[in-house]
Amino acid sequence: MDSRQRTVAKEISCTGIGLHSGKNVCVTIKPAPADSGIIFERLDTSDACKIRASFDNVTHTNMATTIGMNGYRISTVEHLMAAFFGMGIDNALVQIDGEEVPIMDGSSAPFVDLLDSAGVALQEGYKRFLLVKKPVMVIDGNRSVQLHPSDELRITYRIDFDHPLIKDQSYDMAFSKSAFIREISRARTFGFLRDVQTLWDNGLAKGGSLENAIVVDETRVLNDDGLRYKNEFVRHKLLDFIGDLAILGVTVIGHFVVERSGHSFNQELLKAFMTHENCWEELQLKNNEDYGKRNVRIPSLGFLGFAPA
Repeated sequence: MDSRQRTVAKEISCTGIGLHSGKNVCVTIKPAPADSGIIFERLDTSDACKIRASFDNVTHTNMATTIGMNGYRISTVEHLMAAFFGMGIDNALVQIDGEEVPIMDGSSAPFVDLLDSAGVALQEGYKRFLLVKKPVMVIDGNRSVQLHPSDELRITYRIDFDHPLIKDQSYDMAFSKSAFIREISRARTFGFLRDVQTLWDNGLAKGGSLENAIVVDETRVLNDDGLRYKNEFVRHKLLDFIGDLAILGVTVIGHFVVERSGHSFNQELLKAFMTHENCWEELQLKNNEDYGKRNVRIPSLGFLGFAPA
């Protein structure tokens, strides 16, 4: 496996509407140097405003993940960040002429297609991995996020909604590009018809529609095309989790076990994990000899399948 860092091979753009702001916005993704990470740049401000996607820069987690710096912010970054992670893109400059990443169809699939059309360029730096050495967890009542040592990146996610169409759903995946694209990237955000007016009253979901979200009433899905997967609800929550995990800027080798979590709780776990440095070890594997020394399976971030252990 070639574990060099990756950026997009060429500039690529898209336009869409912000889920919560309801404003049209244009996003342009450009190549960026090795070790720069994912940088967001606001083009609609008078001052130069660049914000690195980092858990240190997460400012709000109400209904979406928002990053900010120097009084500026960019919200709803999780679906785009999940696409970067799933496609193995380490470095990119994201220029945006508004404060919210467009919702597109409510999933990561449009961003995956965008990155795929741009292509990938290999860089001189090597990817960083954090190998989990000791368990870390945050628990609050029936909500929890746990991270355990493992020889691979695995995510087990469980949700439980008091609704006849959702109820108790769970999904388990060993992460790879192919699994992400096929099983997770197309899962759309969802909401309840009974909550729409409250969201509007609080200045949220102004751009929401049946074109970019699954909407359910008390008994049925209102979208004409129905669900993309029978358990699309839990798959989308897992997609959100991957987007939040991507904020770290490195790949964790461990097993996440998540129950009824959300953006805020996801960030609590990441902060706890990074704070307890005795719980992880940083790896940079540059060649087959390095792989042979470690009994781990590096997820294929940008390739199909797994690299040899």
